Amino acid sequence: MPSWTDTLRFAFQPVVNLATGAVAGLEILARPETGDVLAEARRDPELDGRLAVSAVRAAARKETLLPLHVNVFAATLADLGGLTPLHTAVREAGRLPWEVTIDISPPYTHVPHQALLEAVGALRGQGFRISADGVGDGDVPLRLLTDLAPDLVKLDASLLARPAAVRAMRTLCEQLGALLSVEGVETERQCAAAVAAGAQLAQGELFAPPARLPAADVYVPPRSPGVASLPRSGPSVRQFVRPAALLPVTASAGHVRALLTGSPEVSGVLLVDAHGVPVRSVHRSRFLLSMSGRYGHALYADRPAAKLGDAPRTVGVDATAWEVLDVVAVGGRDRTSDDVAVVDHYGRCVGVVRLADLVRALAESRVEEAAGLNPLTRLPGSDAITGEVDRRIADGRAFALSWLDVDHFKQVNDGAGFAAGDELIRSVGRALQRAASDSTRVGHIGGDDFLVLADPEGLDPLVASVLDASWSAGGRPVSLSLATVVCAPGSITDHRQAAACLAPLKKAAKSLRGASWVLGHAGLPGHEIRRGADTAAAPAGFPGSR
Repeated sequence: MPSWTDTLRFAFQPVVNLATGAVAGLEILARPETGDVLAEARRDPELDGRLAVSAVRAAARKETLLPLHVNVFAATLADLGGLTPLHTAVREAGRLPWEVTIDISPPYTHVPHQALLEAVGALRGQGFRISADGVGDGDVPLRLLTDLAPDLVKLDASLLARPAAVRAMRTLCEQLGALLSVEGVETERQCAAAVAAGAQLAQGELFAPPARLPAADVYVPPRSPGVASLPRSGPSVRQFVRPAALLPVTASAGHVRALLTGSPEVSGVLLVDAHGVPVRSVHRSRFLLSMSGRYGHALYADRPAAKLGDAPRTVGVDATAWEVLDVVAVGGRDRTSDDVAVVDHYGRCVGVVRLADLVRALAESRVEEAAGLNPLTRLPGSDAITGEVDRRIADGRAFALSWLDVDHFKQVNDGAGFAAGDELIRSVGRALQRAASDSTRVGHIGGDDFLVLADPEGLDPLVASVLDASWSAGGRPVSLSLATVVCAPGSITDHRQAAACLAPLKKAAKSLRGASWVLGHAGLPGHEIRRGADTAAAPAGFPGSR
């Protein structure tokens, strides 16, 4: 009697990194020639488990080094309590569990959530990565999604027509420490929408259709100018992770040479221990140069490749691109082209980043940042500050947003001249920059108005350095007004609310006499006068309007 495996074939579709244009992994898709084995698998957990095992074995026959995505129904995991045969198949294929992502597919209705969470915990314990598939077009409850805490969330491309929902999912992913991917991308417009919404990965017919042979090269549309600008504080290293070529630390030099000569796109090999922790880093050019020298092959072929490697350079998955550059800068110049290993919270390698990808992205961000600088003070404008406000809100961080300006600035320009007014503005900007800590962001939003984003505990020294200074323009004394709103985690949802909270505080500060500072808290009524005197007490003839 014919088996269902006789007519079952598998296709591979690339998962594309939108920042680097590289293939980040391969999703393995079952393609039955007759019948509907997927519908049967949805009803039969044992069959679904066998499909997952067959998928891994099919990938092993293609000898691909790329990370794999294997589809499993949520009900299968809840019913089987994990996938022990899959773990065995992965090991037999010579792969490591953390090179395999389990794409948990809907439906979730009637699936015992606790049993599913326990199965996911078991898979994580074995080293597998977890993806929530079909989000936006499926029935996964948000509460379950947060409890799953997946490493990757896959959105259906239909959700791109609702950009607010995609941005909200990106914020949730940042809270969960997950990457965001979009499935079913068919047009360049959809790709641009995915990038603009903050997705890091995507797959679909636009890049490459499912094929019997794994694709290493894909089409990625060029980015439009101004799309998805990167934060000055540093884009996450997650955006640039490429698949790593991993071999056990016991691998021979001959084994490494065979891998490198058979895979010209691989720039280096990481030798890892039994837990996937990088032990040695083998650079392609230096290694092959050693092997190609006189007697090189005879000397090294059967010896451990670790002897021709270097100590690995590693960064955590939460690092920024700037932190990677700091790691690259340490050590000899001959290692500046080495891949940097990205490790998870257990020290296991989840991929590598290449210096060229980081330099290109950071250069683009600097160009965009420079275009937004105020020509008078060379400080960033409001977009840079409000973007950082939204990131701190998403990270659940408390912050203080302040609005500072010069009192009676029109009178300064009219009386002392615009050149004196410009020099005063530049001086205030320089003073704010000198007083700023590493976590403080200073912006010049036009005229005599500045925005300052700081940690609440750093406010007092910052304010003192600016308000206690003696300011003048054209020999005339000048005072400054400052309004601050302190935002606790959860008190506001975006930068617009922060600005709305700040507006009445600025008005209150401008109503005071002399150098003034008014402080309020988002979500709470009233404010505190830290500096300045009420104009009601001003002597006759003193200007009350500021």
